[in-house]
Amino acid sequence: MIIVCPKCARKHKVNPDILKSHIDSGKNVSATCRSCKYKFPVHMDQLADQPPGPSKEKQLGKQPVDTPKIDRPQGRLVDPMAEDTSGEKEAQGEGARKICVTLSKGGVGKTTTSVNLGAGLALAGYKVLLVDTDTQGQSSYILGKKPKAGLTELLTKELAQDECIVKARKNLWLLSGGKSLAGMKRIIDRKSFGAEWTLAEAMEPLERRYDFILIDTSPGWDQLIVNVLFYATEVLVPVALEVMPLHGLSEFLKSLGSIQKYRKEISLKYIVPTFLDTRIKGPQLLYSKIKKIYPDYVCPPIRYSETLAEAPSFGKSIFEFAPGSTASADYRELVRKVSMNDTALI
Repeated sequence: MIIVCPKCARKHKVNPDILKSHIDSGKNVSATCRSCKYKFPVHMDQLADQPPGPSKEKQLGKQPVDTPKIDRPQGRLVDPMAEDTSGEKEAQGEGARKICVTLSKGGVGKTTTSVNLGAGLALAGYKVLLVDTDTQGQSSYILGKKPKAGLTELLTKELAQDECIVKARKNLWLLSGGKSLAGMKRIIDRKSFGAEWTLAEAMEPLERRYDFILIDTSPGWDQLIVNVLFYATEVLVPVALEVMPLHGLSEFLKSLGSIQKYRKEISLKYIVPTFLDTRIKGPQLLYSKIKKIYPDYVCPPIRYSETLAEAPSFGKSIFEFAPGSTASADYRELVRKVSMNDTALI
């Protein structure tokens, strides 16, 4: 059985016995090309129609084909921890992509973007850990959860790792924030050596469990945000299409540059314009301006939608609350861009 990567056209040989259960059920899976690392869906109905492959004798002398890495099933919500609720099962790949969602300015949609991006990636079949470093702990509220423990207990080692993490949805786990983080910030401030690595040291054992670790941050600039930037490798910046948030973006990038002098691994990857109101010209003009200034980083905007404001009251992501809304469509596009998978099934 042959699978061809749609990106680099590399052929991969697959043992049909491995996929037999999926072919029989008609459920799709995703595969990762071992040549270019591109992730793509594999449609079982098409594989089932393939004629039997040539005998081994006929294959002699032909160009060898690779075996792709088969990932989790697609097109349905998958619970990768169903047989192992302790969280010991590792995610596919070399380790999690660590993305912080941050901007010093408040009210730009950081938490909304963190939660909905995480929920969308989970729906696409990725294993996601959402880390809330905000003392307001709003990620828990949006997801309709009331965790008894969270990031503070992980950092202080008061509880075991699995006791600090809550399963919020299939494929989505939450390490919650809250008021207790205020005290944690003071503890970090009093450290005489290596304070900026506190979060990284606590999170390192968790990384191989997930495909993505998303870190939501609070407004402002403090030692905990510095910790986040010393841990994450990618930065996603939501920017409300207003004058003051754009000024805040400029100031934040200066601060990020200071961090990069000491930590080369972190870089700006995505700027996500939020609250695009298509009824008035102001936001559209600002969107055009930001695209000219940062053409390599700007993502398609998240349009203004009342459903985004209503969804948290019901403890639901935008995909659950209003799957047919413009906001849901916009976050789907963001998921595809961040996952680098244009065919992600959400």
